[in-house]
Amino acid sequence: MKNFEKATFAGGCFWCMVKPFDQWDGIESIISGYSGGTLSNPTYEDVKSGKSGHYEVVQITYDPQLMPYEQLLEIYWQQIDPTDAGGQFHDRGPSYRTVIFYHNDEQKKSAERSKAQLIASGKFKKPIITEIQPAQKFYPAEEYHQDFYKKNKEAYLEDRKKSGRDEFIQRFWK
Repeated sequence: MKNFEKATFAGGCFWCMVKPFDQWDGIESIISGYSGGTLSNPTYEDVKSGKSGHYEVVQITYDPQLMPYEQLLEIYWQQIDPTDAGGQFHDRGPSYRTVIFYHNDEQKKSAERSKAQLIASGKFKKPIITEIQPAQKFYPAEEYHQDFYKKNKEAYLEDRKKSGRDEFIQRFWK
């Protein structure tokens, strides 16, 4: 019997945060959703308005024997601009900020260690502002948001292209 664990990351638009994790062995599932807010059962419109306090997140169920949490953190950092307090790329507002939501003390320690390593690397001139917070209630997003990159390939590629995310990744991580 496999012992799956959960990892939850806010990295801007959740559409762009699924595919980078979906390509690895040890990933059981990735669900786009909302976390960190005050409203019960928020909708996309509630979250996008910024009034619910939620972040757009991906919740990953993974096998830590095949995909260590530290590797998930490496993948995560390479998808975001950890210096942007106003959102991510062309997605602006509080629901698009970056957060690592930890589910246990080991994840918290790993996240803090990986953030400290990123700061020490000097890769970014501006401060790393990505927060590390305890996991909160998770609400799956509406079905049309799930696996968006597979179901709406052209719209996904167009959104990524205009966002500036890929250029940023290429400049800082490749």
